[in-house]
Amino acid sequence: MTNAHFTNRGGDASSSISARRCNAPFHQVMALLAAVVMLVALFALLALPTYAQEAAAQGEVHGPSPQSSVPGAGYFLPQLSPESVACAECHKTQSPSIYEEWGASKHFRGNIGCMECHRANKEDADAWLHEGQYISTIVSPRDCARCHAREVEEFANSHHSKAARILGSLDNTLAEVVEGNHGMVTPAFPEGVSAAAVNGCWQCHGTEVKVLPGGKLDPATWPNTGIGRINPDGSEGSCSACHSRHQFSVEQVRQPENCGKCHMGPDHPQIEIYNESKHGIAFRANINKMNLGNAKWIVGEDYSAAPTCATCHMSATKNMPVTHDVGMRISWNNRPAISVRPEVADAKLGLPGKDVSWQQRRENMKQVCLSCHNVNFFDGFYKQYDELLNLYHEKFAKPGLDLMAAAKPLLKPVEFSNNIEWTWYEIWHHEGRRARHGASMMGPDITHWHGTYEVAKHFYTDFIPELEELISKGLASDDPKKVEAATMLQGKLDAMLNSDNHKWYINKMDPEEVAARKKRQQEFNARYESTTEAKSK
Repeated sequence: MTNAHFTNRGGDASSSISARRCNAPFHQVMALLAAVVMLVALFALLALPTYAQEAAAQGEVHGPSPQSSVPGAGYFLPQLSPESVACAECHKTQSPSIYEEWGASKHFRGNIGCMECHRANKEDADAWLHEGQYISTIVSPRDCARCHAREVEEFANSHHSKAARILGSLDNTLAEVVEGNHGMVTPAFPEGVSAAAVNGCWQCHGTEVKVLPGGKLDPATWPNTGIGRINPDGSEGSCSACHSRHQFSVEQVRQPENCGKCHMGPDHPQIEIYNESKHGIAFRANINKMNLGNAKWIVGEDYSAAPTCATCHMSATKNMPVTHDVGMRISWNNRPAISVRPEVADAKLGLPGKDVSWQQRRENMKQVCLSCHNVNFFDGFYKQYDELLNLYHEKFAKPGLDLMAAAKPLLKPVEFSNNIEWTWYEIWHHEGRRARHGASMMGPDITHWHGTYEVAKHFYTDFIPELEELISKGLASDDPKKVEAATMLQGKLDAMLNSDNHKWYINKMDPEEVAARKKRQQEFNARYESTTEAKSK
């Protein structure tokens, strides 16, 4: 790629042609015109990075212009700045992959180069001098907002941008203390920090990026693309958590795996659930029909084979625009031990979503679902989903929380120094979440075998026996306060076990229900036996 290419892309090729006009026959003029156009196109393509050649062949598609507030106007500059030309000349040899990725991007086609994004003021906390220019390594949401103001505002109002506020939570106690130590020493953390937290929690949730003298970034906090990263300029979030640098491919963003970096594993296995679901199966079978690179990408117009994560939570429909607030179509927040409505969670974080009801958010999702399903399907699905949450809440979560609170005086004071704390944590944080998320995304195996089955198994085989052991030790104690606490805990446990949800465990199931279940088992056995006999004949 040459300097001439960068500086002339915004010019008008017709001016050089008009200068050649004369009194020659028309066909000669047209032949000359065609030859000039072909030569210009050839030299331009030879000058482009490899992927940029392919992009040019597909036509230029620009995002909104930084100079325009008109919806749908394209983001572009008349020509690439001299500073970015210089950056490109160096980076095409020093970091060719970055150069190629940028050459394939819409930024390239809009004359938006390195300095347009990385330029910094001398006084910025993370500014550093590079080849005579002050730049910052991090391109923050505040930087992106110069062109993508609406998207950044929506993102800032979402739970994604607040993900780093998990720091100091129970989860981080595990990574920082229980799993970790102070062995990772850096300039910003001379006392040391847990490598388990740095390489685990912080990479998804984000962390506060620490700036060293000279604008360089502390290695405990950089590299980091955690979606709730706290940036040196005070902004929260990381656009590159989803829009990977430096191509920022829309096709990649729309792939379910793009979300699977964080939304996976024992406590929130959304990517595993999606792959198991009919939606995920359809996507894999029909990925070539998904039209992932289409600029508009409206479900029911540009594609219909399957939805992705982006389809349901972010992308446009016939009736709704794209949104970067992923909570606007979610009617339950399943992160806590007991699910809460999203407006409640938004209120705790001081987000404007506190004024948007769960009913409205469910209606938003309905507009997505109706692109492929009918109203009966939608209503039936949400009835199933809501009832699974109700089952989990009433049978396990609410009693479990109540019993854990009553057991606290009988526990050693340090978190996770008691077996029962691990048991309860995994019941709600892992297994209970899996069941709830599985039901929300129509993943039956994760809902049941990795969800409610695991919840029930550990509730009855670990949690209750551990409570009984605490009660026994408390009643035998010389400490009157522990005797009192054990007595109260015993009362709560007895009340729970004698309730309709749990009385089977103490062999108090209603005789009518016992008889009904026995009859159903006999009917099943009869069907199985009759089928087996028929096959043997």
